[in-house]
Amino acid sequence: MIGFNKPYLTGNETKYITDAVASGKISGNGKYTQLCQQFFENRYGFGKCLLTTSCTDALEMAAILIDIQPGDEVIMPSYTFVSTANAFVLRGAKIIFADSYVDNPNIDASKIEALITPKTKAIVPVHYAGVACDMDLIMELATKYNLFVVEDAAQAIDSFYTGKDGIKKALGSIGHLATFSFHETKNIISGEGGMLTINDMQFADRAEIIWEKGTNRAAFFRGEIDKYGWVDIGSSFLPSEIIAAFLWAQLECLDIIQKRRKEIWNMYYNGLTDSRFSFTCPNIPKYASNNAHMFYINFKSLKDRTHAIELLKKNGVNAVFHYLSLHKSPFYSAKYHGKTLPNADLFSDTLLRLPMFFELANDNVSSIIHILENE
Repeated sequence: MIGFNKPYLTGNETKYITDAVASGKISGNGKYTQLCQQFFENRYGFGKCLLTTSCTDALEMAAILIDIQPGDEVIMPSYTFVSTANAFVLRGAKIIFADSYVDNPNIDASKIEALITPKTKAIVPVHYAGVACDMDLIMELATKYNLFVVEDAAQAIDSFYTGKDGIKKALGSIGHLATFSFHETKNIISGEGGMLTINDMQFADRAEIIWEKGTNRAAFFRGEIDKYGWVDIGSSFLPSEIIAAFLWAQLECLDIIQKRRKEIWNMYYNGLTDSRFSFTCPNIPKYASNNAHMFYINFKSLKDRTHAIELLKKNGVNAVFHYLSLHKSPFYSAKYHGKTLPNADLFSDTLLRLPMFFELANDNVSSIIHILENE
């Protein structure tokens, strides 16, 4: 059986975990936490990075930082994971769902302005499959209407956006805040884990307090104050050094991991991009790079996708679909009174993700291509 995902171990994970345990500090914000945060800040130009226990927690921190209040409206795509919405719903926000592009699961940036009202507080673009949203237009709208932008970059580590000015920027460095995931299905993993990036430095000090359960303990450990206490709301968003040590071993091999994933992605793309098939391959806009987070194909109908899943399974391949449109979810459908979102619904019915992981053999990729060629 060719599984959909297999977590990759670089070989140093247990070594660094053992070192963290031996240090006597495994509760978090120690050596490995700081190494990881500095890595991201230095490599990608993020303003300030804070590791979190998940991308979900990073999103919840973002919602607190931009002071989401009951009744505030937050615009985001319907085709996304539930955590994108939950973080803001927990603060009392009303979610305004936007449709995807016809040929790309990302939020259709040209549809956002019509959704903005006096109650709008933020836009949350989701860089699906690590492919950039139209960040020039989104940031222009944010400036025009005085809105915050929180990039959901859960899948977008080591991916970039080239703006109209020709400057290439890392995803997660453009919005006021951004969030990443290191879940075991991502390119770089720590089992569970995430990160908040703060690019608008007005949020930097408070973010660290929220991260430390609402205390100024981090400042105390740096010797900036003589005692610490409860100064704000917060929660247990800070991960242990065990998670950070695992992540550091992955980051050391980031370029190796990315090179192999891109090789697999290109094998799929070169083998499957053919108009005679009953599906289409991913469309990468000119302004976006490809970090090979996933390889997906889009069928013409739910029936066609179901047939392909069954055929692949019959041949020992586990391929899976992805999100169901959140505006049609059991939790939110009764609350949703907006327009129909046909593109998001179409991706829910027709998008299929193929196996993608570091140790996926070329022969296995060729076998999957062969099965699909004959479906």
